[in-house]
Amino acid sequence: MDDIDFFEEDDEEAESPPERQIVVGICAMTKKSKSKPMTQILERLCKFEYITVRILGEDVILNEPVENWPPCDCLISFHSKGFPLDKAVAYAKLRNPFLINDLDMQYYIQDRREVYRILQEEGIDLPRYAVLNRDPDKPDECNLVEGEDHVVVNGAVFPKPFVEKPVSAEDHNVYIYYPTSAGGGSQRLFRKIGSRSSVYSPESCVRKTGSYIYEEFMPTDGTDVKVYTVGPDYAHAEARKSPALDGKVERDSEGKEIRYPVMLSAMEKLVARKVCLAFKQTVCGFDLLRANGHSFVCDVNGFSFVKNSMKYYDDCAKILGNIIMRELAPQFQIPWSIPTEAEDIPIVPTTSGTMMELRCVIAVIRHGDRTPKQKMKMEVKHSRFFELFEKYEGYKTGKLKLKKPEQLQEVLDITRLLVLEQGAHEDSEAEEQKSKLEQLKTVLEMYGHFSGINRKVQLTYFPYGHPKASSEDEDARKAASPSLLLVLKWGGELTPAGRVQAEELGRAFRCMYPGGQGDYAGFPGCGLLRLHSTYRHDLKIYASDEGRVQMTAAAFAKGLLALEGELTPILVQMVKSANMNGLLDSDSDSLSSCQHRVKARLREIMQKDAKFTEEDYGKLAPTASASLVKSMEVIQNPVDVCDQVFALIESLTCQIQKHLEDPKFADLQLYHSETLELMLQRWKKLEKDFRLKNRRYDISKIPDIYDCIKYDVQHNTSLKLEGTAELFRLSKALADIVIPQVRHGPLGMAGNLVPDGQQTLTGLECT
Repeated sequence: MDDIDFFEEDDEEAESPPERQIVVGICAMTKKSKSKPMTQILERLCKFEYITVRILGEDVILNEPVENWPPCDCLISFHSKGFPLDKAVAYAKLRNPFLINDLDMQYYIQDRREVYRILQEEGIDLPRYAVLNRDPDKPDECNLVEGEDHVVVNGAVFPKPFVEKPVSAEDHNVYIYYPTSAGGGSQRLFRKIGSRSSVYSPESCVRKTGSYIYEEFMPTDGTDVKVYTVGPDYAHAEARKSPALDGKVERDSEGKEIRYPVMLSAMEKLVARKVCLAFKQTVCGFDLLRANGHSFVCDVNGFSFVKNSMKYYDDCAKILGNIIMRELAPQFQIPWSIPTEAEDIPIVPTTSGTMMELRCVIAVIRHGDRTPKQKMKMEVKHSRFFELFEKYEGYKTGKLKLKKPEQLQEVLDITRLLVLEQGAHEDSEAEEQKSKLEQLKTVLEMYGHFSGINRKVQLTYFPYGHPKASSEDEDARKAASPSLLLVLKWGGELTPAGRVQAEELGRAFRCMYPGGQGDYAGFPGCGLLRLHSTYRHDLKIYASDEGRVQMTAAAFAKGLLALEGELTPILVQMVKSANMNGLLDSDSDSLSSCQHRVKARLREIMQKDAKFTEEDYGKLAPTASASLVKSMEVIQNPVDVCDQVFALIESLTCQIQKHLEDPKFADLQLYHSETLELMLQRWKKLEKDFRLKNRRYDISKIPDIYDCIKYDVQHNTSLKLEGTAELFRLSKALADIVIPQVRHGPLGMAGNLVPDGQQTLTGLECT
């Protein structure tokens, strides 16, 4: 028959399997049956050895009697505009195929009153509502009293804002009415036309003809959640910008509506299961509203597919194929055994030989590559700083932290003013103050805006001025005027390389769960992605409140769950900020004193101007750790190596200074928006702090030196600075000795001690 499309070879002589084929009939309007999602899924469905797909042409569906429709063993049929549902029901009664989506229930889905009735009967949460039936035969259901800021529908009061929906699910003209206190009027929603999905109207009166459902307006976060089931145990969810916001449809560069990834809670996955079973629709879409900590179903759409998701196409075809084979293979005596489903709980062998279920995976992950963390201190006495300190109630505790954009802007405004007021100074102390003000201004002006994540200013009040390192006459010190110690902290941001690292780790981590291999997977690790879409998977991602940790968590989630798009919506939707204090090491006095003992022993060994002895090897590497032993062999004499490191830092600062004076490098932008001035200040500070006045070395600066040179070797190679490779090699060898001792302690000493700035965790729990 010309109006029927076959997905098998056109050549009738082509060799076909001798076994009986299961014919899956597709009965829908052409716009739906030939759509991209349907085509993608059917192509994958045809890869099942015993399944043949047959599409009924629209001409046949509309014009031929059902007796002339070709027979099929399984029917995928669904209603859309213009579809003759009555004929599809008659065909199903005539041929009795296995139905993927029940046809009789599709009549109910077309009526919002029936949808809400069924949802209520199933105990599924939905907004509070009332039905206004303008039906002459039901006068008791047509009582409407309209006030300025509310309506009373059959005795139920709905204050504005409320929603007015036509009872026909095919009518998408949904209105939201606003209270006069918010300006009144209404938002009129409709089916997407170009880039619009709603318009605002000044009209505040409800419609006077037609039957409607009136329901309470649910205050969401500006997004609607679309859920797509494939059978009762699989649900894919996406969020889109709510059409009720401004009516503008957000589209990507290809013109498709932007949708964000969503993680369904265990309760929401249970709701998806209930909706799928209650409406007897294997493939079913419905809408969720998340408001006030609860989820409410506000619409059930029946048969609908996810757009532009290869993973979903793989999953949908695999699940549908297995449902069809499980139902019909025994009936047609097809030699097919139920495969181990990717969504089944895997049984894994253990080292002891017994078989156990994998029930939970917990991962603790550190943040990715970051910019060097930096700090600058300066004493300030200007009245404007004291006014700022008082404005944000710093006098209550004597300390103040400023992180919010508006607060940092105030600090920048004061700094700009003071820089302009500063003239030429012969006094070295005043010149240093001016230099620090310039640095403060430069750091606060980075990026052209404040995020509040990567920069912060701390102010501490000293009633008699900041105490100097040198001893002073007590009376003279008390006569000094009060001052504020300003500490500026910046850096420590996740770099683009860090994001890539976290994403790749997420992709690799995906493969720790079995399943997903074979013809229908598409890529390794698909087993975990399928598991995540089932109601059995409970994934939680926690992160501390530091920006680099939060963005690492978002990038990891993007790789783990094969998400697309920017990190910000993923962070908002999927990463929970958590109080990590209970997960970090205690700052108790006992641990602190133990850490001091470790540092003292380390200083003693690392300040000896002699080759390491066997006794030193025993103290620093009691477990004969390969990395520690190798580093000690590289260093041999720690003071010699520190001398070399200091000389290399001096050489580095000289080279950067020359670049700074060279006009060719005037507008050079380094990695991640750093300037040559900031780079020079970074290394000058390390040069000043590493070697003390007594010409001994402060080994606590070794991690910072390693941190900075590693960053520059990775990201600033374009400067072609000499000696960086050697500085990296030596500082790494020193850091490999210093960092493990301070963080973990030698055997039997410090336990798990993490120095300040290292207490950053990203938590992940997969159940």
